[in-house]
Amino acid sequence: MSRLAPIIIRSPHANDIVDDPVQISGLAVAFESVINVRACDETKNIIVEKFFNATGSSMWKNFQITLPLSQKPPTPFGSLEVFAISAKDGSEINKVIIPVVFGKALIDPYHGFYQHEVVPGDTLSAIAKKAYGKSAFSDRIFEANQDQLTSPNKISPGQFLRIPI
Repeated sequence: MSRLAPIIIRSPHANDIVDDPVQISGLAVAFESVINVRACDETKNIIVEKFFNATGSSMWKNFQITLPLSQKPPTPFGSLEVFAISAKDGSEINKVIIPVVFGKALIDPYHGFYQHEVVPGDTLSAIAKKAYGKSAFSDRIFEANQDQLTSPNKISPGQFLRIPI
């Protein structure tokens, strides 16, 4: 078995759409059993920050934390940061950064998403018209899927898109 990183995030995964409150789970070992977690918008402004007790020193423990967002994120894109503080100099150490999409910034209230398989002839506008009644909401679908889309005008049959609801 290889050596584990001091903090492992099991959920959410990179580019997941997260709800409010954000649920974070993983495995950690930390100095004085304190782990810090924060949600940041895409410009790295802190939306909310919290700390919690994870374990005693040198002991691994599963953790799950609920992180209520203090405000609606200004953009759909952001990150979750999970880290410890160095006893030596107070710096952030063992930081894990997970890029996420804030569901509440896509559509408020956010209730989840369903998957749509792209078929020949589909466009984001047509999918938005069917999902929301307005083709102008195609930006929601594009933003929810930027981990796989590079342009709102480029979708391909066989892709599975997340449609926020």
